[in-house]
Amino acid sequence: MKEYWGNRFGSNQASLASWGKGREKSVHFFTLIEFYVFFQLRKRGVSAQSISRAHEIMGQELNTTFPFANSEILTDGKKIFYSPDGDVIINADKSKQINFKSIIEQFCHKIDFDKDQNALRYWPLGKEKNIVVDPHHQLGQPTIKNTNILAGTIYSMYTAGEKISFISTLYDVPESDVKASIEFFKKAA
Repeated sequence: MKEYWGNRFGSNQASLASWGKGREKSVHFFTLIEFYVFFQLRKRGVSAQSISRAHEIMGQELNTTFPFANSEILTDGKKIFYSPDGDVIINADKSKQINFKSIIEQFCHKIDFDKDQNALRYWPLGKEKNIVVDPHHQLGQPTIKNTNILAGTIYSMYTAGEKISFISTLYDVPESDVKASIEFFKKAA
């Protein structure tokens, strides 16, 4: 985190990146999205050097410090592509080649974008599970979709010994949402 945000990605916007100390350190929502995309690209086999290069090229093309949070990002495991308007897909390299969207669109299904292609919300378990990180709800803490119920509150009740069925009834949410809250925190641990 320190290496890539502090020295490469965010050096121009360090004040927007994080604040606090130690375990209390917090990051800006767009920084969270930048890290998520970085780690997803690494997970799919893209080299850190290619990611840094794509970040720089996209930042220049999109005129933003947060290019990974301002455009849909896709990968085939080697190359990085972006979709600045949702209609075309461009190589995030010096070629800036335009590609057929229907052929390579397979990634970035965990981030919603607004009409200006800015990251709007993040679905850490995928959109099939109702846990969402939205900076406009509960200060960006993970919540259950369409509620202001904190996933952390659900998890705390579960770890305190409450049964899933009781928590579901108490908060009037499906058991699947309670289970998703528990899954999110177990994966985060």
